Amino acid sequence: MLPLRTRKILIAVMVCSILGAACSPFAPRPRAVPEEDLPQTYSLYTGESEPERRWWHSFADPELNRLVETAMADGLSIQEAWARLNQARAVAVQAGAARYPDLTAEGSALVGRQKSSAAAESRQLEQTGIGLASRYEIDLWGRVAAGREAALLGAAAAREDLNTAAVTLSAEVASRWIGIISQRMQKDLIEEQLKINRTLFELVKLRFKTAMVSALDVYQQKQVVENLETELPLVEEREALLNHQLAVLLGKPPRTELAVRRQSLPDPAPLPPAGLPADLLSARPDVRSAGLRLEAADWQVAEARANRLPALSLAANARYGEGDLDVIFDRWLLSLAANLTAPIFDGGRRAAEVERSVSVADERLAVYRRTVLTAVKEVEDALVSEARQKEHIEGIARVIATARQALEEAGNRYRNGLNDYLPVLTQLLSVQRLERELVQRKADLLATRIQLHRALGGTWAEEMTPPPMTGNRVRPPVKDTGS
Repeated sequence: MLPLRTRKILIAVMVCSILGAACSPFAPRPRAVPEEDLPQTYSLYTGESEPERRWWHSFADPELNRLVETAMADGLSIQEAWARLNQARAVAVQAGAARYPDLTAEGSALVGRQKSSAAAESRQLEQTGIGLASRYEIDLWGRVAAGREAALLGAAAAREDLNTAAVTLSAEVASRWIGIISQRMQKDLIEEQLKINRTLFELVKLRFKTAMVSALDVYQQKQVVENLETELPLVEEREALLNHQLAVLLGKPPRTELAVRRQSLPDPAPLPPAGLPADLLSARPDVRSAGLRLEAADWQVAEARANRLPALSLAANARYGEGDLDVIFDRWLLSLAANLTAPIFDGGRRAAEVERSVSVADERLAVYRRTVLTAVKEVEDALVSEARQKEHIEGIARVIATARQALEEAGNRYRNGLNDYLPVLTQLLSVQRLERELVQRKADLLATRIQLHRALGGTWAEEMTPPPMTGNRVRPPVKDTGS
């Protein structure tokens, strides 16, 4: 039976623990997003629906699906994000550990010899013992709880950072894929134009031999052929660089064969519903991450304020010799003590920490508002750009049709001797330039669509699961298969 005094101490400790756990006078209030930060609708209203879960499926291409899924599994930016998430979760565990008492064990052994000068003899001494020590802080003002809450919110924000990395990576993979196809189309178009211009070059040389045209016409057509020949290496270079970039995004060496076979750009799907600007608060993972970090900063302010108040901690330690093991628990309880500490003078360190934490919270609020405004801007930019690019493409198509008619007329007049070769050459260059520009504009339109999907965010990344190999285990190096 424990002594009455010991039982009173234990009861007081339990009461303090309960009251301390329930007391959190500095808990922050939830923040509301200022309504003036968000417009009611977008300038180009597209309906109130959530964005597609896996937006790249709208391109209906198995090749793109394979590339994006590979990037989600093997992309190094995703692996980095998973590692940062594990770090944040470990920090949260550390922050929560202070809610429980710690208990450490000690053991010692002393071996020596004692010599008696009177008897001129010595004897061996052996002394062993074990010890236990524990310390626990009663969370009177919610300081420990606030720190744990801030760490948990930081881990949640790290998960949203992972989702942001997935959304960004999927868009970059699709953009590189579109770029590769665009360069292939440019190369095919230049080769076709080269074939036409070489044929015309031979015809002009034949007419020069019969004195029907001047040498200037021959040199002008030859220059057109040579200009197109110089374009080919640049197109091949851009395609190779895009392949290298795509390989790295997929976590592979630059010269890896990626099996990108498509030779033509896909047709854009119908415009996805953008919903309302307020939908971005839940659809964009970067917005959610900024909001969580703002909330974590508010809890850090609460932690700093609670740290300025007195702290109550319980400490106990005891050491036992060989014959004391049977009473170890009784003596352990009797050695329990409570310590009350209160800061008196610290040179303003704790007050400065409160000011720093408040400033961090103000910074996070500004970051959150900027992130929200940037998200709305990106959706607005993508919607406006797509609408105007479609108009531009339609205009280029009309110009090409007119330019081809003009080229045909100039060719007829040239064959009939009504004008020299310069009008033909001028119209030929115009048509071929417009044809290459049309391919580029169509690729730009698809890139804008990808940016719209990226700007809308989505919740599909929340379904991602950790990679099978984590920790200090390293994946084997990927062999470079060449290109």
